[in-house]
Amino acid sequence: MSGHSKWATTKHKKAAIDAKRAKSFAKLIKNIEVAARLGGADISGNPALDLAVTKAKKTSVPNDNIDRAIKRGAGLIEGGADYQTIMYEGYAPGGIAVLVECLTDNKNRSAADVRVAFTRSGGQMADPGSVAYMFSRKGQFIVPKGDMTEDDLMMVVLDAGAEEITDEGESFEIICEPSDTVAVREALREAGIENDDESIWYPATRIDVDVDGAKKVFRLIDALEDSDDVQNVYANYNVPQDVATQLEAED
Repeated sequence: MSGHSKWATTKHKKAAIDAKRAKSFAKLIKNIEVAARLGGADISGNPALDLAVTKAKKTSVPNDNIDRAIKRGAGLIEGGADYQTIMYEGYAPGGIAVLVECLTDNKNRSAADVRVAFTRSGGQMADPGSVAYMFSRKGQFIVPKGDMTEDDLMMVVLDAGAEEITDEGESFEIICEPSDTVAVREALREAGIENDDESIWYPATRIDVDVDGAKKVFRLIDALEDSDDVQNVYANYNVPQDVATQLEAED
């Protein structure tokens, strides 16, 4: 789920992650298989596989599962599936633009899952291209704050190509061009700064939501993420601080 990242670090998101741990494992394993199929089983020579494995280990996916996924993807053992990336577009209640990224071996199943999620949550699917133009590919890094200041972090990543650093409460968000992702990652690694990074679809503009609007958006995102085929959901909502405070008070 990617909208306003400050809200993504709150209890709502943490609870959603905890509740969907098994699904998260399955999605991470799927990413490993795809990376191994595209670039081979040698992690040192396959940056995409290196990143997929790193993410899986951070989420405590067992090493045996990771090894089998690499072998399946590389064709070293049987059982690998032919996964394809498919994007679906739509709107959440309130006109919030939504991009849904699926990784699937059955397009009919994923399309049906996404359509049902939109319909049951009060949203609607949109024609290809009607939403995607509002987003662009970016590299995103989430860095736990600790004792670090925004200026400290800027000194580390600015020359590496970081475009934007945002204070998100418990963490900092770094945004960069996809071509600068490796340089920013290396700069953080050399500085000994822990982080989580991924390639995301970043909205050009955001729409503020009130408490009711936020709940409707989250309901749709939760419904979409219930599908095993859905890898990521991106939306151009923004939760103002006063709204986030109200939502947290209700949890």
